[in-house]
Amino acid sequence: MTARMDKRFAALKAEGRPALVTYFMGGDPDYETSLGIMKALPEAGADVIELGMPFSDPMADGPAIQLAGQRALKAGQTLKKTLQLAADFRKVDTDTPIVMMGYYNPIYIYGVEKFLDDALAAGIDGLIVVDLPPEMDDELCIPAIRKGINFIRLATPTTDDKRLPTVLKNTTGFVYYVSMNGITGSALPDPSLVSGAVERIKQHTELPVCVGFGVKTAEHAKLIGASADGVVVGTAIVNQIATSLTKDGEATADTIQAVATLVRGLSTGTRSARLVAAE
Repeated sequence: MTARMDKRFAALKAEGRPALVTYFMGGDPDYETSLGIMKALPEAGADVIELGMPFSDPMADGPAIQLAGQRALKAGQTLKKTLQLAADFRKVDTDTPIVMMGYYNPIYIYGVEKFLDDALAAGIDGLIVVDLPPEMDDELCIPAIRKGINFIRLATPTTDDKRLPTVLKNTTGFVYYVSMNGITGSALPDPSLVSGAVERIKQHTELPVCVGFGVKTAEHAKLIGASADGVVVGTAIVNQIATSLTKDGEATADTIQAVATLVRGLSTGTRSARLVAAE
């Protein structure tokens, strides 16, 4: 299964451009709209999809993603339905890598073995579980890797050279560099600092390094993509969904299209990123 992720990053490397990694919350604002958004992402230029698992206590997420999780839970989204979302998407797209992102609690309640089997069956390629440190690798990380599911780890500006090898030890697929400390959706970091951080991480790993937090526009994507192997966009997409909804939080005729338009713009930014770097 990890082959899908490796294949995608190898193809992008050959093209000489970074990946556009797009995050949205599974089930936001409802199942059908969410599936429509997921199907629209690759067409709009997304290379990898991060599928959010709604959770009632998302401590690392900013207000936008917290609200998206609340909307999804209110609409009846469960972990089982989030896996179903991936399975339904796989009926029309067998190439785009899907990474499920969220917290350990819902997976633990679901049952680790059962979850991993169901995730594989649904066509999931990777997991990002933000509240499981490397010290707890036996819980989920190692079982996932054994089954052929990538376990993607976060590195941050405070992950120093002493800590980095521990963080990277069982990381597969790609490294997600969170370019600033704090919650999701903060301001854009200084691209020159990002470039230095990517270089530092690459001294410890062969894996692609994708950079997220604060990327909102094509220009941001272009600046970050000049040095990173991938640009991760989450809050901007989640905000785009939120602003398209009715005052009661329901989808409108514009919801899916609004996301597709934003992602097309971001895709243009990532596709021109290396042209800047090569000048």
